[in-house]
Amino acid sequence: MTTSTAPHHDVVDIGLADVGARRVEWAGREMPVLAGIRRRLAKERPFAGLRIAACLHVTTETANLATLLRDAGASVALCASNPLSTQDDAAAALVAIEGIAVFARKGEDRDTYYRHMNAVLETKPQITMDDGADVVTLLHTERKDLLPHVKGGTEETTTGVIRLRAMAAEGVLAYPIIAVNEAQTKHMFDNQYGTGQSAVDGILRATNILLAGKTVVVAGYGWVGRGVASRFRGMGAIVVIVEVDPLRGLEAAMDGYQVMPIADAARRGDLFITCTGNVNVIAAKHFETMKDGAILANAGHFNDEIELGALAKQARSMREIRRFVDEYDLGDRKIFVLGEGRLVNHVAAEANPAAVMDMSFANQALAIEYLVRKAGTLAPQVYPVPRELDEQISRAKLEAMGMRIDKMTEEQAIYAKSWKAGT
Repeated sequence: MTTSTAPHHDVVDIGLADVGARRVEWAGREMPVLAGIRRRLAKERPFAGLRIAACLHVTTETANLATLLRDAGASVALCASNPLSTQDDAAAALVAIEGIAVFARKGEDRDTYYRHMNAVLETKPQITMDDGADVVTLLHTERKDLLPHVKGGTEETTTGVIRLRAMAAEGVLAYPIIAVNEAQTKHMFDNQYGTGQSAVDGILRATNILLAGKTVVVAGYGWVGRGVASRFRGMGAIVVIVEVDPLRGLEAAMDGYQVMPIADAARRGDLFITCTGNVNVIAAKHFETMKDGAILANAGHFNDEIELGALAKQARSMREIRRFVDEYDLGDRKIFVLGEGRLVNHVAAEANPAAVMDMSFANQALAIEYLVRKAGTLAPQVYPVPRELDEQISRAKLEAMGMRIDKMTEEQAIYAKSWKAGT
């Protein structure tokens, strides 16, 4: 589809559209599950007349999801869920070639970030798609007038689900939201294998350091943390895990990692990466004991896992020494921060590989179809992705990989449900 008139938008350079379109096509080759869903929904058009406001990382993979929603009949408006995660050529392709309204620029400041979210909300959406819950929060604070239009939403991240559950617990969440992040075909693969690979990719692109022999401190041993840790270990690094959850800490120890408090790890680490979704995981007191040349990165959603304000106060000066690498001069030592403490895999690399986003975005598409089908019947709560959708996506992905699994015989199915059989 080529549009003669571009929709309302704010992107860096429409002239990047052709380059972006080729990269979107390349990503699409790695997304066969999403392609299969697109073919069905394009015929059925269950989203006809539906207005969708999406606040996601504007990447080539997201472009494939946005065009699926458009082909299924929806009117889509897209903005960035992180100021540094936009791929400007993908944004341009969506506007100039696909006719989708996009408001996203890599490197946008905070005011522009919120202006873009408001631009998306001006479409009076009936469905929200969020990655971090910023749009949902804005709707429930400054744009309450738009809430009556909204039928439901989806949330892509751990951080966003935490915020939404807090809203639901306080009784302020105004519409039902499906926690796409909690689908097993999302967090087990996107978070672990996708972010595990892309975070290392971002660090290497930004620094070009040798990982073998380095002591890498991974804060958080959830799905992202364990994926990041395994990739670093696979490249020869000595990996230390920092945790607050005793079960995850024990799991990390049983997986063969060293486990210790951040205060102890701060003295040992050459490279630190936060994967927690919490605030000030690496704080002022930890900078004071770090080695000269310590490198800090973040793979959590927001840029508050590293207490950058405190680091700036401790520093005599700061400068960009490489693209996406800021040097903080503490006098006797220098500490380096990657990507302004934002998602290093989005800032310095190309985000998660399309093959895992295939499953994540398949969940998004099917979750919206489920919300449309259940419109008016769901209370304003946070809901899991239905198990049958998870299984549907798993089977489709296996088939796309040329693999199959067995099916229980009738005898086995009966046995699995019985309590009478024994030794």
